[in-house]
Amino acid sequence: MRTLTYLVATSLDGFIAAPDGSFDAFRAEPSYLAELFALYPETAPAPARAPFGVDQRENRSFDTVLMGRATYDVGASVGLTSPYPHLTQVVISRTLGTSPDPAVRVIDHDVREHVRALKAESGLGIWLCGGGQLASTLVDEIDVLALKINPVVLGSGIPLFAAGTPRIDFTLMYSRRFDNGVLLARYARTGRTDRP
Repeated sequence: MRTLTYLVATSLDGFIAAPDGSFDAFRAEPSYLAELFALYPETAPAPARAPFGVDQRENRSFDTVLMGRATYDVGASVGLTSPYPHLTQVVISRTLGTSPDPAVRVIDHDVREHVRALKAESGLGIWLCGGGQLASTLVDEIDVLALKINPVVLGSGIPLFAAGTPRIDFTLMYSRRFDNGVLLARYARTGRTDRP
């Protein structure tokens, strides 16, 4: 059984983006990205792979990426319709309709069932790269949280999980502080403790 990892940047107060969907408050210095991509080379999008020297590396942790529509639109809005060609790309959206790229699969219904089927396949892990509403929909399927905690308080925005998400317990498995103050914290799910 493959694992689903929600690997995402967040603020100290638990927001993955500002209210308008922007994330420019998060640290993205080249030295930090080089270290991050050394740990997770498959998370480098296509335009960053050669500059950061990961274009020839094999996938280490993931071979599939899941994205919500808003996350996918970040690249698609500038013509990057296949942001992770080195991964199986799946966009979860009720509104996108036909995929704008043959390398990207769109799922518009039975999301949990599709994700369970993906987890049952052989291969590396599955990376959930955003967003908060999708993470809440898939919370029962998330096995690992890998949070890039940025030293900033946004005050409002798109939360890590949508309101109404049940309590889920996790155990810290790994942490690393980068020179720019970002903390990478990796948590393993230890159980569900409160489901309405």
